[in-house]
Amino acid sequence: MSEPTPAPTSRSERSRLESTLPGPLGVIDTAIAHIESVMLAAGVLLMALNTVANVVGRFVFRTSIYFTEELNSILIVWITFAGISYAARHGRHIRMSAIFDALPPPARRAMMILIAAVTSVFMFGLCWYSIGYIITLAGQGRVLPALQIPVWWSYVWVPVGFFMTGVQYALTAVKNATDPDLWLSTLVLEGYEEDETEI
Repeated sequence: MSEPTPAPTSRSERSRLESTLPGPLGVIDTAIAHIESVMLAAGVLLMALNTVANVVGRFVFRTSIYFTEELNSILIVWITFAGISYAARHGRHIRMSAIFDALPPPARRAMMILIAAVTSVFMFGLCWYSIGYIITLAGQGRVLPALQIPVWWSYVWVPVGFFMTGVQYALTAVKNATDPDLWLSTLVLEGYEEDETEI
Protein backbone atom coordinates (compact mmCIF):
# COMPACT_ATOMS: atom_id res chain seq x y z
CA MET A 1 0.00 0.00 0.00
CA SER A 2 1.50 3.29 -1.07
CA GLU A 3 1.78 6.31 1.22
CA PRO A 4 -0.41 9.34 0.50
CA THR A 5 1.28 12.09 -1.48
CA PRO A 6 1.91 15.21 0.62
CA ALA A 7 0.31 18.48 -0.43
CA PRO A 8 2.51 20.60 -2.68
CA THR A 9 4.45 23.29 -0.84
CA SER A 10 7.06 24.67 -3.22
CA ARG A 11 6.44 26.90 -6.21
CA SER A 12 7.74 24.19 -8.58
CA GLU A 13 5.17 21.66 -7.31
CA ARG A 14 2.11 23.90 -7.55
CA SER A 15 -0.03 23.99 -10.64
CA ARG A 16 0.55 27.10 -12.68
CA LEU A 17 -3.15 27.64 -13.27
CA GLU A 18 -4.61 26.63 -9.90
CA SER A 19 -5.52 29.37 -7.46
CA THR A 20 -4.79 29.12 -3.76
CA LEU A 21 -7.61 31.55 -2.98
CA PRO A 22 -11.06 30.35 -1.89
CA GLY A 23 -14.43 31.09 -3.49
CA PRO A 24 -15.00 33.87 -6.04
CA LEU A 25 -11.48 35.27 -5.60
CA GLY A 26 -10.07 31.89 -6.60
CA VAL A 27 -12.30 31.86 -9.69
CA ILE A 28 -11.04 35.34 -10.68
CA ASP A 29 -7.42 34.31 -10.04
CA THR A 30 -7.79 31.11 -12.08
CA ALA A 31 -9.52 32.97 -14.94
CA ILE A 32 -6.68 35.50 -15.12
CA ALA A 33 -4.13 32.66 -15.08
CA HIS A 34 -5.83 31.05 -18.08
CA ILE A 35 -6.00 34.38 -19.96
CA GLU A 36 -2.29 35.01 -19.29
CA SER A 37 -1.33 31.53 -20.48
CA VAL A 38 -3.36 31.78 -23.69
CA MET A 39 -2.06 35.29 -24.46
CA LEU A 40 1.58 34.36 -23.85
CA ALA A 41 1.43 31.06 -25.74
CA ALA A 42 -0.46 32.53 -28.68
CA GLY A 43 1.79 35.61 -28.83
CA VAL A 44 5.05 33.67 -28.81
CA LEU A 45 3.74 31.08 -31.29
CA LEU A 46 2.42 33.72 -33.71
CA MET A 47 5.68 35.68 -33.50
CA ALA A 48 7.73 32.55 -34.22
CA LEU A 49 5.51 31.53 -37.15
CA ASN A 50 5.54 35.05 -38.58
CA THR A 51 9.33 35.32 -38.34
CA VAL A 52 9.98 31.85 -39.78
CA ALA A 53 7.54 32.46 -42.64
CA ASN A 54 9.30 35.73 -43.43
CA VAL A 55 12.73 34.06 -43.45
CA VAL A 56 11.46 31.26 -45.69
CA GLY A 57 9.84 33.79 -48.00
CA ARG A 58 12.99 35.85 -48.22
CA PHE A 59 15.43 33.01 -48.90
CA VAL A 60 13.23 30.57 -50.84
CA PHE A 61 10.81 32.80 -52.73
CA ARG A 62 13.01 35.94 -52.80
CA THR A 63 10.27 38.10 -51.30
CA SER A 64 9.59 39.16 -47.72
CA ILE A 65 6.20 39.28 -46.03
CA TYR A 66 5.48 43.00 -46.08
CA PHE A 67 3.73 43.17 -42.69
CA THR A 68 6.14 41.01 -40.63
CA GLU A 69 7.79 43.88 -38.77
CA GLU A 70 4.50 45.55 -37.85
CA LEU A 71 2.89 42.29 -36.74
CA ASN A 72 5.90 41.41 -34.58
CA SER A 73 5.83 44.85 -32.94
CA ILE A 74 2.14 44.32 -32.06
CA LEU A 75 2.94 40.86 -30.68
CA ILE A 76 5.81 42.24 -28.57
CA VAL A 77 3.36 44.65 -26.87
CA TRP A 78 0.92 41.74 -26.42
CA ILE A 79 3.54 39.43 -24.86
CA THR A 80 5.05 42.16 -22.67
CA PHE A 81 1.79 43.21 -21.05
CA ALA A 82 0.50 39.67 -20.60
CA GLY A 83 3.93 38.91 -19.13
CA ILE A 84 3.78 41.53 -16.38
CA SER A 85 0.62 39.93 -15.01
CA TYR A 86 2.17 36.46 -15.32
CA ALA A 87 5.30 37.64 -13.49
CA ALA A 88 3.18 39.15 -10.70
CA ARG A 89 1.24 35.89 -10.33
CA HIS A 90 4.46 33.87 -10.06
CA GLY A 91 6.31 36.35 -7.82
CA ARG A 92 8.95 37.06 -10.47
CA HIS A 93 9.15 40.86 -10.39
CA ILE A 94 12.38 42.38 -9.09
CA ARG A 95 12.36 43.11 -5.37
CA MET A 96 14.69 45.02 -3.08
CA SER A 97 14.14 43.22 0.20
CA ALA A 98 17.06 44.12 2.51
CA ILE A 99 14.89 46.20 4.87
CA PHE A 100 11.90 43.86 4.46
CA ASP A 101 13.98 40.78 5.41
CA ALA A 102 15.24 42.50 8.57
CA LEU A 103 11.72 43.24 9.89
CA PRO A 104 9.92 41.03 12.45
CA PRO A 105 7.10 38.81 11.04
CA PRO A 106 4.13 41.09 11.96
CA ALA A 107 5.82 44.10 10.35
CA ARG A 108 6.73 42.02 7.30
CA ARG A 109 3.07 41.03 6.88
CA ALA A 110 1.92 44.65 7.17
CA MET A 111 4.63 45.72 4.71
CA MET A 112 3.69 42.99 2.22
CA ILE A 113 0.01 43.98 2.34
CA LEU A 114 0.95 47.66 1.91
CA ILE A 115 3.33 46.95 -1.00
CA ALA A 116 0.80 44.76 -2.81
CA ALA A 117 -2.05 47.24 -2.26
CA VAL A 118 -0.04 50.29 -3.38
CA THR A 119 1.30 48.44 -6.42
CA SER A 120 -2.25 47.39 -7.30
CA VAL A 121 -3.43 51.02 -7.13
CA PHE A 122 -0.55 52.11 -9.40
CA MET A 123 -1.35 49.35 -11.90
CA PHE A 124 -5.02 50.41 -12.05
CA GLY A 125 -3.88 54.02 -12.45
CA LEU A 126 -1.62 53.07 -15.35
CA CYS A 127 -4.52 51.11 -16.83
CA TRP A 128 -6.69 54.24 -16.67
CA TYR A 129 -4.04 56.47 -18.26
CA SER A 130 -3.29 53.91 -20.99
CA ILE A 131 -7.01 53.85 -21.88
CA GLY A 132 -6.84 57.63 -22.23
CA TYR A 133 -3.80 57.31 -24.49
CA ILE A 134 -5.59 54.76 -26.68
CA ILE A 135 -8.63 57.04 -26.94
CA THR A 136 -6.31 59.87 -28.05
CA LEU A 137 -4.70 57.61 -30.68
CA ALA A 138 -8.12 56.50 -31.91
CA GLY A 139 -9.14 60.14 -32.31
CA GLN A 140 -6.12 60.85 -34.52
CA GLY A 141 -7.23 58.23 -37.05
CA ARG A 142 -3.69 57.04 -37.81
CA VAL A 143 -3.19 53.62 -39.45
CA LEU A 144 -0.22 51.27 -39.70
CA PRO A 145 1.44 51.65 -43.12
CA ALA A 146 1.61 47.96 -44.04
CA LEU A 147 -1.35 46.36 -42.27
CA GLN A 148 -3.60 49.39 -42.76
CA ILE A 149 -5.25 48.90 -39.38
CA PRO A 150 -5.72 51.68 -36.80
CA VAL A 151 -2.58 52.30 -34.71
CA TRP A 152 -4.56 52.17 -31.47
CA TRP A 153 -5.28 48.46 -32.02
CA SER A 154 -1.58 47.83 -31.35
CA TYR A 155 -1.94 49.14 -27.81
CA VAL A 156 -5.21 47.53 -26.71
CA TRP A 157 -3.20 44.96 -24.73
CA VAL A 158 -1.55 47.63 -22.56
CA PRO A 159 -4.58 48.42 -20.34
CA VAL A 160 -5.53 44.73 -20.33
CA GLY A 161 -2.08 43.83 -18.96
CA PHE A 162 -2.10 46.63 -16.38
CA PHE A 163 -5.61 45.66 -15.25
CA MET A 164 -4.73 41.97 -14.83
CA THR A 165 -1.55 42.93 -12.94
CA GLY A 166 -3.53 45.24 -10.66
CA VAL A 167 -5.95 42.42 -9.91
CA GLN A 168 -3.04 40.07 -9.16
CA TYR A 169 -1.52 42.49 -6.64
CA ALA A 170 -4.93 43.19 -5.07
CA LEU A 171 -5.46 39.43 -4.64
CA THR A 172 -1.97 39.16 -3.12
CA ALA A 173 -2.88 41.83 -0.56
CA VAL A 174 -6.08 39.92 0.29
CA LYS A 175 -4.17 36.63 0.50
CA ASN A 176 -1.69 38.12 2.98
CA ALA A 177 -4.46 39.71 5.04
CA THR A 178 -6.40 36.45 5.39
CA ASP A 179 -3.78 33.67 5.39
CA PRO A 180 -1.42 32.82 8.27
CA ASP A 181 1.52 32.42 5.89
CA LEU A 182 3.31 35.27 4.12
CA TRP A 183 2.77 35.28 0.35
CA LEU A 184 4.83 36.95 -2.36
CA SER A 185 1.92 36.39 -4.75
CA THR A 186 -1.27 34.33 -4.67
CA LEU A 187 0.79 31.34 -5.80
CA VAL A 188 4.22 31.79 -4.19
CA LEU A 189 5.12 31.77 -0.51
CA GLU A 190 7.50 34.56 0.51
CA GLY A 191 11.05 33.39 1.15
CA TYR A 192 13.90 31.73 -0.63
CA GLU A 193 14.17 28.21 -1.95
CA GLU A 194 16.69 26.12 -0.01
CA ASP A 195 18.57 25.19 -3.17
CA GLU A 196 18.89 28.77 -4.47
CA THR A 197 22.40 30.18 -4.58
CA GLU A 198 23.21 33.87 -4.60
CA ILE A 199 25.44 35.18 -7.36
